[in-house]
Amino acid sequence: MTNLVLDVQNVTKTVRGRKLVDSLRFSVPKGQICGLLGPNGAGKTTLIRMITGLIRPTSGSIAIGGTDVHTHRPEALAKLGAIVESPIFFPYLTGSGNLLNLARLDASLSPAEQKDRVREVIATVGLEGREHDRVGTYSLGMKQRLGIAQAILGRPELIILDEPANGLDPMGIRELRELIQKLHDQSGLTFLISSHLLDEIQKICPQVVLMKEGRLVYHGTTDELRSGSESLEDAFVERMLR
Repeated sequence: MTNLVLDVQNVTKTVRGRKLVDSLRFSVPKGQICGLLGPNGAGKTTLIRMITGLIRPTSGSIAIGGTDVHTHRPEALAKLGAIVESPIFFPYLTGSGNLLNLARLDASLSPAEQKDRVREVIATVGLEGREHDRVGTYSLGMKQRLGIAQAILGRPELIILDEPANGLDPMGIRELRELIQKLHDQSGLTFLISSHLLDEIQKICPQVVLMKEGRLVYHGTTDELRSGSESLEDAFVERMLR
């Protein structure tokens, strides 16, 4: 059994002769919270779409928990939970109703077990007391919490969050950060978090992957990247200007 929850090996994605991702190689071990950084056009979204099986790499391979995403897609994606852009729910259904619809897709669980799992994830993300309200009445922060509940519903090994703090106020950002840390500490979940909020990445991600023009320019600890700079922002800009 591999200790690498995410393994990206020499991945290239070419569209109409242009390399959006170029020979990218990095891995994320079990239990790590890893940030994914890069300016607009760096290839982060293309990478996430390949990890989540939405598009295929032109060459190279991506494995989740040792299972190749493109040769064994259902098995690999069963190990993955993701929020890409904003989570989408039926606004006329309750929070628990939306989650139960998804839980019913797991044929290995009985109806009673499906309901139990929904109650469990609602408690985990702190939505108890609001789970019977329609999602249309939820704040953006509550919808993000519900999105994370959806992402962990199938007990994945890897969670991908793409700009999870977009639109949140400072209190909502802090609550989201605390929830990610709680899930990591209590369940040992592995995270890959893409964000433009460098201060948040610095607070929550001990490891970072830095991309520029589709290529890997840094993979290591956040502290090492910051070494000699006033802040992560300064270190980021310095790397982009090289």
